[in-house]
Amino acid sequence: MFQNTWTPYLKKEFREPYFEKLSEFLRSEYANKTVFPRREDVFNAFQFPDMPDIKVVILGQDPYFKEGQACGWSFAVRPGVEIPPSLRNIYQEIHDDLGLPVPSTGYLLPWARQGVMMLNTVLTVEKDKPMSHRGKGWETFTDRVIMKLNELDQPVVFLLWGRPAREKKKYLTNPAHLVLEAAHPSPLSAYNGFFGCRHFSKANAFLSQAGVTPVDWRI
Repeated sequence: MFQNTWTPYLKKEFREPYFEKLSEFLRSEYANKTVFPRREDVFNAFQFPDMPDIKVVILGQDPYFKEGQACGWSFAVRPGVEIPPSLRNIYQEIHDDLGLPVPSTGYLLPWARQGVMMLNTVLTVEKDKPMSHRGKGWETFTDRVIMKLNELDQPVVFLLWGRPAREKKKYLTNPAHLVLEAAHPSPLSAYNGFFGCRHFSKANAFLSQAGVTPVDWRI
């Protein structure tokens, strides 16, 4: 496990009864099925960015369910992996919103290093079975993570994409933060409110007004 501000919090959650039950489920799943992302990548969203550096939280649903895609940061893929449709739609919205060129890679670590936390409501998935790990305990974990993030003193923009993400809004009560909601960028729903949401320019305007360096959304 990496060491940063998240580490004591994560270790505390790992000892909770709900997480011990989730861990038992995951041990069986990883032993008997193909599960994404790799075990060592499940908590990458907590490695970069560290808690004090967070400016934006992008909250999605669950990891990519096809071979070689999920890498622990929501919507990102590793270098050399074909850009998935949801990320292509995110890039299209950034282009339409900010006029930036559409990237040729899906590796979003430059965002993470600027303070963009890319998290899903469920952190694992069985191969070819989207939302297959829903209701196993991850939602309790990410509820608590969102509540922890809500306590942060620094202004944070929360981008809630899709119904599971939008259900977390009830935990975001701190007036220091900005909460923006939209449909999930999946091709199945992007035209129902993701395209045209202008979340990227709105996030940067909020950060600038708060005296925080905005995010350079180029990849």
